[in-house]
Amino acid sequence: MNRFKVVAFDCDGVMFDTENANRSYYNDILAFLGRPPMTEEQFRYAQMQTVDKSIAMLFPDEKDYFAAQQYRKENGYAPYIRYMKMAPDLIPVLEYLRPGYGTAVATNRTDTMQRVLEIHRIEKYFDKVVTALDVVHPKPAPDVLICLLAHFNVNAPELLYIGDSKVDEAAAEAAGVSFAACGNPELDADYHITGLGEIKAILKKRTHHDG
Repeated sequence: MNRFKVVAFDCDGVMFDTENANRSYYNDILAFLGRPPMTEEQFRYAQMQTVDKSIAMLFPDEKDYFAAQQYRKENGYAPYIRYMKMAPDLIPVLEYLRPGYGTAVATNRTDTMQRVLEIHRIEKYFDKVVTALDVVHPKPAPDVLICLLAHFNVNAPELLYIGDSKVDEAAAEAAGVSFAACGNPELDADYHITGLGEIKAILKKRTHHDG
């Protein structure tokens, strides 16, 4: 069994609790166009999908869709980043991983990811960031993870992906990488963790098995 060489993280629900931020973001767009706040079903969809797919779901009418897109692009996501809560173990885990492991982000976020990293001052911890803008097909397709395999020049079993949703599960399975489900025991995963600090035990166990 090869040791892991790369650890990649989903953003929303893994690196950050983004429920308050994303709910406020989409509800403000809805309010601008005179619509009621998101339902829970709509919110769960938006937490997993790209912003374009989420806007399309919320505004099926083409005219409203373009109005919503224009509004969000003019106003940006930056005002909502302060509502994001960083996972308490994130920075200690990232410091533990470097420089022994490659580190990456694989997310369905688009034009907001870099700003999130900058505002929280954690961009220095990642060797590669792949968003939905960087690939043809976002998750649940495996493209973001395949991109990482190519970038780091590693085999699929050597990459550990940390996610929290069915789209993460599907992407990991399709890419053939190892998958750790964070805070979601219902997912089919190689590992289940309740917090990012538990990644250390996974890595130590994998390395021990090498010996």
